[in-house]
Amino acid sequence: MWIDNFLENWGNAAQTALGFFWMALWAFILGYALSSMIQVFITKKNMQKTMGSSDAKSVLFGTFFGFLSSSCSFSALATTKSLFQKGASFVSSMAFMLASTNLVIELGIVISIFLGWQFVVGEYVGGVLLILIVWGLVALFNSKSIISKARKNLGEAESEDIKSTPISEKIQNKTNWVKIGKQYGMEWKMVWKDVSIGFTIAGIISAFVPDSFFQTLFINTGEGQTSFGFFTLLQHVIVGPFAAFMTFIGSMGNIPLAALLFGKGVSFAGVMAFIFSDLVVFPVLRINAKYYGWKMALLILSLLFTALIGTSLILHYSLDAFRWLPDISSANIADQDHFQFNYTFFINIGFLLISGVLVYLGFFSKQKDISYMKEMAPKSPLLEKVLKYLAFICYIWLLGGILVKYIIN
Repeated sequence: MWIDNFLENWGNAAQTALGFFWMALWAFILGYALSSMIQVFITKKNMQKTMGSSDAKSVLFGTFFGFLSSSCSFSALATTKSLFQKGASFVSSMAFMLASTNLVIELGIVISIFLGWQFVVGEYVGGVLLILIVWGLVALFNSKSIISKARKNLGEAESEDIKSTPISEKIQNKTNWVKIGKQYGMEWKMVWKDVSIGFTIAGIISAFVPDSFFQTLFINTGEGQTSFGFFTLLQHVIVGPFAAFMTFIGSMGNIPLAALLFGKGVSFAGVMAFIFSDLVVFPVLRINAKYYGWKMALLILSLLFTALIGTSLILHYSLDAFRWLPDISSANIADQDHFQFNYTFFINIGFLLISGVLVYLGFFSKQKDISYMKEMAPKSPLLEKVLKYLAFICYIWLLGGILVKYIIN
């Protein structure tokens, strides 16, 4: 009966979603812990001064500072706006934004777990390619009037008095470790809804959505499909961002979905385009429009969308030339037994202890009154409320599925 099939799929969907999260738990903790330490220990003094022109040195500094400031899209948007407002060039500001969302430690770790080393290479090399292509497009198309108007829309930035302290002294200062704990908590606060929804959707897709859906959405896909023509790849890298747009989930929550897409036969280029799309979704477009005006926001969208298409195709053909394209059969993560007493179990336990220490330092130590907050772009209150309720619905769904699988059946 259909009800029996539904209950079986419900249980499998819940187990898969929780299994995916269990696989990635230590990576999330490690990534956010490292990111929090970098945010506190590495100073951003004089960033705007070193990023004031569009030459190679400024773009390199923008990329480097972006890597050090690896963060979620909303934080990256806010910092990029501040740098641009304080005198950083448009190109170096874009380099910062792309680096801080793609050259990300925690993202690379999670990708390695779900997709393999080729996608990690694609993520980091692709992040650099995105910056180079955007730089080239800005030089090719004269958009000085739009950029100048956008800078005027932001107004004058307030001056800052930033004290420089050697990193050796910062490490020995307990106050900074309290700040790290607070930053670590804020990192989770920024992503918990996206991660909850993303992993739940991944479980639902793996259990309920047939392969025929993906073969319709992404043309010429299927089990064992390894060779793709140019126009097939082009369709994949165009549809990939639209699939990311429909999920409204950040890059960290999208990784298990990317693994499912690859397991269903979507090309390497299409999956990379899906992963790169966190800066071309509507919430980001709306925030950029609020900061700079719609002309500038659409310019940024066009630059990023064109760059991710070109980057995804270049990566695919480059890896194919070296015969390094990953095997689709290795990405069938839905059929794995995720809950075992293996190295993942013990690593997760160890990192949960580390997470507990950071949370204690940030919120329960004697210095808990210390304030530390990274600038964030203004999110849509309505969207955040919807995501919050969806996350709670996901928890009910997961609990119900586990009860169905292990108690009722």
